[in-house]
Amino acid sequence: MKASRQTVKSGETAFLRNEKFEALSPCWFDPDFWGGSCVPVGTGGRGGAWFIRYEDEDVVLRHYYRGGLVARLSKRRYIFTGFERSRSFREFRMLARLLELNLPVPEPVGALAERVGAFRYQAAILVRRIPGAVAMLEHDLITDDLIWRQVGETIGRFHAEGLDHVDLNCDNILVSASGIYLIDFDRCKLRGDRRHSGMAGWQRRNLNRLKRSLEKRLDDLPEGALPLRWRTLLSGYEQSLAASKKG
Repeated sequence: MKASRQTVKSGETAFLRNEKFEALSPCWFDPDFWGGSCVPVGTGGRGGAWFIRYEDEDVVLRHYYRGGLVARLSKRRYIFTGFERSRSFREFRMLARLLELNLPVPEPVGALAERVGAFRYQAAILVRRIPGAVAMLEHDLITDDLIWRQVGETIGRFHAEGLDHVDLNCDNILVSASGIYLIDFDRCKLRGDRRHSGMAGWQRRNLNRLKRSLEKRLDDLPEGALPLRWRTLLSGYEQSLAASKKG
């Protein structure tokens, strides 16, 4: 997948564009531009995400929002150090790279960075919507071991390629008829191939973060139910890593 960069000279704005979407412009990143074809995403994240219907395509628009205490000072704005270092540009390029590695991620459509004043910027990204995908815990078959094993296997594939998903939680794992997908790669890193060495600290942190999110969201399960499902997930994860080492 190729991307072109265009700087809009009428303002301090730059965007990346998937070559398949020649009509893409900065107004695409404004939910008001889409009118009735723009619907807020109801689950996961900090808000600021919308489903959009464009011709025969379904895409997802996401604005970058800060979390934690710093959000009280500036909810959408970040320190500007160059367009290429903006969160949206980096995530766009990360998704393109992961697709080259044949990993299950949404295809990037566009990335926007807008300077606000001399030292700050705000950003947004557009990605293709995965047909029929729902968040892991919303899937009808989430009580089946198969889903948990497949989630573990998928995470193992990403880890084998060195992908450090710093916000791996149950809302960033989607299940569709075509398989398991990971989403939201803001601030994520490729740390190099992990096929031929033991588990690194970042891999453990990814898994621990996911486990904490599951414990928080599934706190009403009968005692012992989540540990059993977690062991199934880890079994799929370990099996996936073992297979990648043989490859």
